[in-house]
Amino acid sequence: MESTQNKTRCPHSKKCGGCQLQNLDYKEQLAHKERTCIRLLGKFCRVEPIIGMENPYHYRNKVQAAFGTTRAGRIISGIYQSSTHNIVAVDSCMTEDEIADRIIVDIRRLLRDFKMTTYNEVTGRGFLRHVLVKRGFQTGEVMVVLVTGTPIFPARNNFTRALLKLHPEITTIIQNVNDRYTSMLLGQNEKTLYGPGYITDILCGLRFRISAKSFYQINPVQTEVLYGKAMEFAELTGKETVIDAYCGIGTIGMVASKKAGQVLGVEVNRDAVRDARENAKLNRVKNIRFVCADAGDFMVDMANAGEHCDVLFMDPPRAGSDTAFLSCALTLAPRRIVYVSCNPETLARDLNFLTKRGYRAEKIQPVDMFPHTDHVETVVLLSKGEVDSKKIRVEFSLEDMDMSEFQDGATYPQIKAYVLEHSGLKVSNLYISQIKRKCGIEVGKNYNLPKSEDSRQPQCPPEKEKAIREAFKYFGMI
Repeated sequence: MESTQNKTRCPHSKKCGGCQLQNLDYKEQLAHKERTCIRLLGKFCRVEPIIGMENPYHYRNKVQAAFGTTRAGRIISGIYQSSTHNIVAVDSCMTEDEIADRIIVDIRRLLRDFKMTTYNEVTGRGFLRHVLVKRGFQTGEVMVVLVTGTPIFPARNNFTRALLKLHPEITTIIQNVNDRYTSMLLGQNEKTLYGPGYITDILCGLRFRISAKSFYQINPVQTEVLYGKAMEFAELTGKETVIDAYCGIGTIGMVASKKAGQVLGVEVNRDAVRDARENAKLNRVKNIRFVCADAGDFMVDMANAGEHCDVLFMDPPRAGSDTAFLSCALTLAPRRIVYVSCNPETLARDLNFLTKRGYRAEKIQPVDMFPHTDHVETVVLLSKGEVDSKKIRVEFSLEDMDMSEFQDGATYPQIKAYVLEHSGLKVSNLYISQIKRKCGIEVGKNYNLPKSEDSRQPQCPPEKEKAIREAFKYFGMI
């Protein structure tokens, strides 16, 4: 039965299309999402009851608004209508942070006072395209990003002062320049107009630095619930080697580091890796390292080097993972995989792949991260079958494994990734072991030695030796 109260709650529901389940009361929304998860995932194992929000309103800590001008000359701001670039004028939204909404409305008024124009996508002319507001719910810090179509900002200082007078809670203001014909919100160039250029927030007891371009979970209240379940499923005891694939700015990995032996965060986005490393320093986390690399290749390199992984956390985008990554995960064969998904359809596809190849789903927990929308997050625990884990114990010989890297600072894949990132050079395990010997670092006695006395091995070129030595210095090995 539809709730009359929810039918009339938002005046923009028919035009906007962002809240697909707004016609249902919240209990009915949760039941709908739970049924979806059972239908798609129930064949793998029992689906636990969905965890909802106590207060499912104004939960979004990140709010963005498009700006435009009507034919009558009135400046409007709001949300793009679903599947179009038509702006639905919105002053307040039931899912968005209320402070952010008020800031956006006041910026719209300031545009009129300062006689500024909005950007026209057709002509490529005009000033303001979008406004992005991020707020730390725990710290209260507020970032405002003004996305402009041109770097020229008339009356910039006066505009900034006027905005801060209206909203002294703002802690940083950034101008981001996006002069391209694109659906992307942010451009490449940005300039800090006020404050440090970033904000911080606290999640699961850890402080995270958030820049304009960095990804941070939109609903921090439910994120703590989601990550809490992920840690519960991981069953960490303080001894495990953990990989956080798709690690972003390091949120899951750093939460896991509290109870793990060592954590390796892997991410292809260099900006995200830089933020992750800063976050580790900010929280003085010593047992985590972040590597800029393809997570699949990284895991294969670990397996080839005789290394292991106890727990793999994976939190892919809505498209899910792919066969290449999942195959690499199978090569490394972690004892447990904790899969955090934002799309039950692609999750079902990936679980089907993994469960046909030696893993079994043991727990499935849906969490409602985005009330009033049809999106649902799910945490799944997968464990290796006993037969497969026995096979792996037989196939790997401890004599052939280089265990020294657990004592000497960095793994072979980490060294490779560092060298590639900082010098553009690709180096082999052989070259790394050669330079380890030159530096007096212990290498497994059978690791990369010639098979016979007459065998010839390629020697590490000088430029690669220099790059490897720099990596050793970075990881504190020499």
